[in-house]
Amino acid sequence: MNYDQIFDAAIDRLHSEGRYRVFIDILRNKGAYPNARCFAGHNGPKPITVWCSNDYLAMGQHPKVIAAMEEALHDVGAGSGGTRNIGGNTHYHIQLEEELADLHGKQGALLFTSGYVSNDATLSTLAKILPGCVIFSDELNHASMIAGIRNSGAEKKVFRHNDVEHLEELLKETDPNVPKLVAFESVYSMDGDIAPIHEICDLAEKYNALTYIDEVHAVGMYGQRGGGITDRDNAAHRIDIIEGTLGKAFGVMGGYIAADKRIVDVIRSYAPGFIFTTSLSPVLVAGVLASVRHLKASSVERDGQQAAAAGLKAMMREAGLPVMNSTTHIVPLMVGDPVKAKKISDILLAEYGVYVQPINFPTVPRGTERLRFTPGPQHTEAMMRDLTSALVEIWDRLELKLAA
Repeated sequence: MNYDQIFDAAIDRLHSEGRYRVFIDILRNKGAYPNARCFAGHNGPKPITVWCSNDYLAMGQHPKVIAAMEEALHDVGAGSGGTRNIGGNTHYHIQLEEELADLHGKQGALLFTSGYVSNDATLSTLAKILPGCVIFSDELNHASMIAGIRNSGAEKKVFRHNDVEHLEELLKETDPNVPKLVAFESVYSMDGDIAPIHEICDLAEKYNALTYIDEVHAVGMYGQRGGGITDRDNAAHRIDIIEGTLGKAFGVMGGYIAADKRIVDVIRSYAPGFIFTTSLSPVLVAGVLASVRHLKASSVERDGQQAAAAGLKAMMREAGLPVMNSTTHIVPLMVGDPVKAKKISDILLAEYGVYVQPINFPTVPRGTERLRFTPGPQHTEAMMRDLTSALVEIWDRLELKLAA
C-alpha cells in the first residue's frame, strides 16, 4: 500500500479540476480596515484591499471590541481553563449567553467554539434525543448543518431550495406521529437570497414540526437590534432554535444557539461538541460581548454596510458585469468556471492589490463558480470604482462574457 501515492493523487485531482485552494498570507491593519498587508510572493509586505472578509461590519476593528478584549486579557489572562463543566465557565460566558438570549427574545442561549460546531452539535444531538425524528433540510444548507444531520443518524428529507410547496409535500407524506424538524438558513451566503421564514413556520405549525434556523450571515446585520432576518421580519418568536455565529458581523469568534431553557439544557447536557471541548477564551467572549451590546444599540454599521453593498451592485451592473440577483449584503459575481475564477482572483491580487477568493465546488455546484464580494461600511466609493474598473479590464482580457 503506497499511502503517499494515494495522498498525491487526491491533491492532483484538485489541481486538475482547478479547485485547489490557496490561502494567502496576510495581516489586517488595525484601525484601517479593509486595508491589509500581503506577504506571499513579495519582497516584503504588499498593501492590499480585502473584499471577501466575513467581518461584515468591521467590528473586529471596533475600538469598543479591542478595548474590551484588552481589559479582559489583563484582568483574567488568556485562556478559559478548560471545558465549561470543569474549569472554563466564566462570568463573561454567562453574560454573553444572557445578551444573546435577549437579542433573539429567547429564554436561554448556549455558546460553542464556532458556528460550524454549534450546527453540528445541536442538530446531531437534537435528532438523537427525539425518537424516530425526521429532518427536513433545504438543499442549499451549509456543510455544518449537513454534517450535523448526517451525524444524528436521523432520516433526512431534502426539499428544493426555498420551495415551500415541495416542503409541504414531504411533510404531508411523513407519519404524523413521528418528531419532525425543519432546518434552514435565513440568508444563503453564496447566492445572497433569503428564506420564506413565515411560510416555513406556517407549515411547521400545521404539521407539528420544530424549526431550526441558521442566522449566521444575518445576525448583527438585520433587524432593529441586529437579531437577524427573524428580527427584521418579526419571526423570532415562531422559531424554536436560532443558531448564529460570533465570527462574522460580530467580528470575533464562536457560535451559539438561542432557544427555550428546556432545549438549551438538553443540548448543554448531551452534546459532545459542547461537553468535551475547551470553552472560548474569556478574552474572545469579552470582545463579542462588547460587539453584541454595541450593535443592539447602533444601526450605523448596518446602514453603512447596506449602502456599500447596494452601491457596488449598481456599479457592477452598470459596467455590464454578471452580478447575481442577491437581495442581501452578499455581492456574488458569476464566472462559471473554476480555472477562470482562480485566474481572475490571482490577477486582482497580483496587479491590482485586490483580495477576493474564488468560490468553487463543493461550496457551490460545478458550473456556478463565482467571486463573492462582501463590501462593508469602510469600503469607499473610490475603492468600489477601482474594483469595478479592474474587473472590466480583466473580463475583457480573458474574453469573458458580460451580462446580457
